Amino acid sequence: MPKFSIIIPVFNRPQEIDELLHSLTEVKYSNFEVIIVEDGSYLSSEDICNGYSSKLNLKYVTQDNSGPGPARNYGASLATGEILIFFDSDCLIPKDYFEHVNHYFSTADCYGGPDKAHESFNTIQKAINYSMTSTLTTGGIRGGKKKLDRFYPRSFNLGIKKEVFDQLHGFESLRFGEDLDFSMRIQENGYKTMLIEDAWVYHKRRNNFKSFFKQVYNSGIARINLNFRHPGTIKIVHWMPAIFTLGFFVWVLLSFIFPTIGWLLLIPSLLFLIDATIKTKEVIPGFIAIITSHTQLFGYGSGFLTAFIKRHLLKKGEFSAFKKNFYK
Repeated sequence: MPKFSIIIPVFNRPQEIDELLHSLTEVKYSNFEVIIVEDGSYLSSEDICNGYSSKLNLKYVTQDNSGPGPARNYGASLATGEILIFFDSDCLIPKDYFEHVNHYFSTADCYGGPDKAHESFNTIQKAINYSMTSTLTTGGIRGGKKKLDRFYPRSFNLGIKKEVFDQLHGFESLRFGEDLDFSMRIQENGYKTMLIEDAWVYHKRRNNFKSFFKQVYNSGIARINLNFRHPGTIKIVHWMPAIFTLGFFVWVLLSFIFPTIGWLLLIPSLLFLIDATIKTKEVIPGFIAIITSHTQLFGYGSGFLTAFIKRHLLKKGEFSAFKKNFYK
């Protein structure tokens, strides 16, 4: 059985680390180590980690605040496993996660898995999870399905052979889009990636509506920035949120001139409500998903358009917004 090194960067989230580590104590696998990298937090996770030292093979290290990419690289430099696995601190790991990885991950160099909402998540978390995974929103271009865009593993749930990671020198020091940049470099260097659909995690996103908008706004910016680093990676599907954003506001203006067409603006909301209610099997998250889905489309779309104008038309350099902490 291969040895896995699980690397988790954390910034001011001791409660999340507690929940994640607890989930790891219940997995049906034992040959792994856990490396927690505290990225300049003022809310330390050290006491939480010490509480699991007898239950897990765990290392806790700290560094000055440098962002998630350098934190993951630091963790990787301490790893002793053959395969590195990166999780975000707001994830919970199912008991059979490693069984699926061991079963499928044999012919590739890197894999990624999707995310789901746990039944214990609150209403907003369930609605955001729907919006982040649905094919009706930008979730459809995040790599969760094989038939939409080329699959790029994301760092909330990504595994890679350590030798490949070392050869690529890990993640770049980008505040946003560093995992897409990494996945693109993996493929550009001839390594094989794969999606393991059964190797999913519960992703307990900590957003409110404001922080969610900031996050997806930066994701839209990052997509344009990444196309300069990796030309040709933007496809028609990446333009869809921007087209939706422009189309929505044009339709609003037209509805003032032709009031009878205004009701058509309700169609996306109705689709989100029906689809989210079916997917979550709950009505209230279905209604909240109307808000989160519009937030995601408008956020990603406006970030994408802003970056397109600044970088292509005004010839500005690479940039991102909300750099410090979009969770505030």
